[in-house]
Amino acid sequence: MSYGFRVEIQGDYACFSRPELKVERVSYEVITPSAVRGILEAVFWKPAIKYVVDQINICKPIRFENIRRNELSSDASYKKISIQSIEKKLLSGDLYINASQDRTQRTAMVLRDVQYVVEFHFVMTDKSGPDDNEGKFSAILRRRLEKGQNYHTPYLGVREFPASIRLIADGETMPNPILDSRSLGLMLYDIDFIKTIGKDGHEAVAAFEPTYFIAKMEQGIISLQDVEVLR
Repeated sequence: MSYGFRVEIQGDYACFSRPELKVERVSYEVITPSAVRGILEAVFWKPAIKYVVDQINICKPIRFENIRRNELSSDASYKKISIQSIEKKLLSGDLYINASQDRTQRTAMVLRDVQYVVEFHFVMTDKSGPDDNEGKFSAILRRRLEKGQNYHTPYLGVREFPASIRLIADGETMPNPILDSRSLGLMLYDIDFIKTIGKDGHEAVAAFEPTYFIAKMEQGIISLQDVEVLR
């Protein structure tokens, strides 16, 4: 049996960064399926299930705004951490980033005042156990959405832009999508984790492979049910 859900996601600002633009952040015109999955996993996540986005309804006009944000010019690398030399690295300062010295300002083109209605379902994965079933996880997810519970604050692309998410009940009238049709071009669909078996016999993540799709908005609706995923 398949369990489908509809949720309303909205916020004052959003930034779903285009990966081809490295320095200055420029958002896609609408929310990406991977961003939807991240918001849903903030509400309820288990290795036994995987969320599948079926349809995205854009319910407010697409509006961009330029802002300036404080960011860091470098990342903390796990390669710098060594148990044998952790004390030495703490003294030398290689184990952390000094935000006051590494801060930089960057311009970002973000979305303003967004509202989406997302239709989705979940499927069981190979990590599900004998006691796991769709009915149990459906009831848990529905209860957490109704009560507004989450593991961490859902956000719209970046953590500075929190997302409000609520369940649309069966029979409830949902917001109407905008009357706009256009091609949105190549858009990030999701990130696949390619796993291999290491020398010690345990699974190891070898690489992260992004997948894309050609996004088309018809009368404010992006259908993902028969989308062709590109690698």
